Amino acid sequence: MQPLFPPAPPIPCPVEGCFKRFQLRGYLNTHLQNDHPDWVDPDMPPLVDSDSDTDSDVDPQEFDVDADPDPLENENDDLLPELDPQVPEEEGGLSGYVSYLTSFRPPSRLLSDEDGDDEESLPALTPLEVEEEYDIEDDYATSTPTLDSESDSPDMNLELGVALRALLDKLLEGDGSEEDSSPPSPVSNQEVEMSPERRETEEGVSFSTSRPATTQREYHDRISGRPCDAQGNILEAGTAPTISTPSSDDWAPYKDRLQFEVADLLYTDEQMSGGNIDKLLELWAASLLPHDPPFRNHSDMYQTIDSTPVGEVRWRRFEITHDGAESCPPDAPTWMKQSYEIWYRDVSDVVKSILGNPDFKDHIDYAPFRESDINGVRQLRDFMSGDWAWRQADEIAEDPNTHGAAFVPIILGSDKTTVSVATGQNEYYPLYTSIGNIHNSSRRGHRNGMVIVAFLAIPKTSRKYADDVQFRKFRRQLFHSSLSRILRSLKPGMTTPEVIRCGDGHFRKVVYGLGPYIADYPEQALLGCIVQGWCPICFAHKTNLDDPGAQMRSRGGTEDLVRDHELGDLWDKYGIVGDVIPFTNDFPRADIHELLAPDILHQLIKGTFKDHLVAWVELYLAKKQGKAGALTILSDVDRRIAIVPSFSGLRRFPQGRGFKQWTGDDSKALMKVYLPAIVGYLPAKVVSAVRAFIEFCYLVRREVHTPHTISLLHKALEEFHKKRTVFCISGVREEGFSLPRQHSCMHYEDKILNFGAPNGLCSSITESMHIRAVKEPWRRSNRFEALGQMLMSNQRLDKLAASRVQFKDRGMLEGSLLQSAQQKLLDWS
Repeated sequence: MQPLFPPAPPIPCPVEGCFKRFQLRGYLNTHLQNDHPDWVDPDMPPLVDSDSDTDSDVDPQEFDVDADPDPLENENDDLLPELDPQVPEEEGGLSGYVSYLTSFRPPSRLLSDEDGDDEESLPALTPLEVEEEYDIEDDYATSTPTLDSESDSPDMNLELGVALRALLDKLLEGDGSEEDSSPPSPVSNQEVEMSPERRETEEGVSFSTSRPATTQREYHDRISGRPCDAQGNILEAGTAPTISTPSSDDWAPYKDRLQFEVADLLYTDEQMSGGNIDKLLELWAASLLPHDPPFRNHSDMYQTIDSTPVGEVRWRRFEITHDGAESCPPDAPTWMKQSYEIWYRDVSDVVKSILGNPDFKDHIDYAPFRESDINGVRQLRDFMSGDWAWRQADEIAEDPNTHGAAFVPIILGSDKTTVSVATGQNEYYPLYTSIGNIHNSSRRGHRNGMVIVAFLAIPKTSRKYADDVQFRKFRRQLFHSSLSRILRSLKPGMTTPEVIRCGDGHFRKVVYGLGPYIADYPEQALLGCIVQGWCPICFAHKTNLDDPGAQMRSRGGTEDLVRDHELGDLWDKYGIVGDVIPFTNDFPRADIHELLAPDILHQLIKGTFKDHLVAWVELYLAKKQGKAGALTILSDVDRRIAIVPSFSGLRRFPQGRGFKQWTGDDSKALMKVYLPAIVGYLPAKVVSAVRAFIEFCYLVRREVHTPHTISLLHKALEEFHKKRTVFCISGVREEGFSLPRQHSCMHYEDKILNFGAPNGLCSSITESMHIRAVKEPWRRSNRFEALGQMLMSNQRLDKLAASRVQFKDRGMLEGSLLQSAQQKLLDWS
């Protein structure tokens, strides 16, 4: 079989110091980039944490794609080339370059038995009324799901396009000037990276050691996260933490390692139903009659897990009803009379659990910092390296009592999700939280860096009242008042430091603050209390969203407008929903318009690329070639995509794009092979528009940003805005480009400067959490009143994860279980 693309010249390995080449013909590789131990693909968040941020280096003089002119630029943009089932023969410029790119790749229990402390009722926002809060009884402590189903494990690999990777690495490494291409002057690690002891002595701060040794950091001088004692007194630099080390043989509440490993395997990994656990243990007991199995039955195993003291943050609930529910007339709609339950955990306790997790002790920053390389070039990587955290620290430091404290930003994320396509109550509204101190890779990985803290209520009504003004107002107020109630335990710690033991064993004073909120566009509009179709970040009019002169929204500016204008004017002229107050107004230093996080998944990958550009290309072909001609071309595009050869990191589409259920990973994989598949069938400006946006997207998804990459980001966006006009001229987008998701690209520069690399705040994190915290617990339930069983499953999973971290930190899980048992036999003998 002839390969789809013509043979290509060898590509130099971008790993510095390596001179091997690829042998492309026959798809046999003499050398792979991932053979290098330091190679890390910045576009593929690891399933396990890795803080190595090594970037690939392509010599711009050795691999200069831009040196070749683009042959498509000389074509008549109004005329499409004739349909040719063969691949274009050009091998120079953009057409020839993209034609062979896809053939290689560079490298306590859940529910408390005790009544909680009485709490004062929440002052409701009219027309809401909050009923008394209480702890639910332990109804599900030993519930046994009767259905057992296999969970679907999503493919979490974020694949990176071959050609774009090489091209972008070339672009990102400099513009070819002498200054950029000259090697850095040799500097010893001792001059650049101080040891933890020295940094603690000279700066009074204990920080992680996982960052590269060729970076320098300037930490905030007052909000510095210095260790203290249990009373909050700052310790002298170099003071060791006072940690009571339990016995290395203390497996409480488990009898031994075998019992813990069995419980973790059956409950976390296999998610086995209670009936199957009983059957397995019965078989185990029969095979070992002289001895006992680890547990008598599934109830014994569940009770052991529930008695685990670590990882215990109880689930509680409160209820909200409409303000006039008791006085409603008999014919009032159901939503006015209904009571809405919100299940939640104390966010303060959850944050303390994350801070105290020893698994993060080497991957956490307790103070804002500014990072630069050995040449003084600023680097934006993890969240605390951004400008927003530094500004917050400046504001906090105005109170002398906070000096020496650590700043802990609270990251939130929410999104509705369905657990089944069947009829019935199969929709849930989870709320997740994390902290900005842990590194992006820890938050993206499956290490409990993001934790579920609540299930919000979903008010529903009949179709008759779906668009009712009062119902929509109630729905917004329910959402914001619920968030305010859930987060209120953090409020005292936002102005007065609290002393907390951290994962490294030290106590620290901490000051909380509301940080970024991860959400897709509909959720952002709800959070920002703005009208759908408007931007929640700036005042650009919905009919001209790309207005470069639009002012930024702010908490103070919105309050001034609400005070001076009528509700109708606020809605029509400014896109403001004036009768709802954002939950952030209940907390200090919080501005919801500033805190909305960039969303790579829904704004760039599934939004602008998949829903816009790919669809526009099809419409363009239909307009220029007619329906029949467009279908012929699209079939050949699918053929090109389908016959892409297998290669490491490349997702294959054996049936082309002919399937309906597109995930974010599918769109990322399509982005890698789509550009070369359409070359030859579309004019240069259309191809260039797609290429410019893909370049912008891959730049955004970098692990580390510098002023140079942000400059390239700006240029790529300008080029995309210039080239996309071809869709307007051709009649595909006669109405223009006032699209909120595309408009959001204009705010990415500011978001990167404020929050660091956006991949640590992407909604793909909450989407993956849906699987672990919602969908899999629902599948292991018996489907009847499933929420209580789902809460219990999440509590037990958290306890098992906390136990594993604790045992691992004590060195009790070294080696395999068999090796440990063999060693014990040798010791006894």
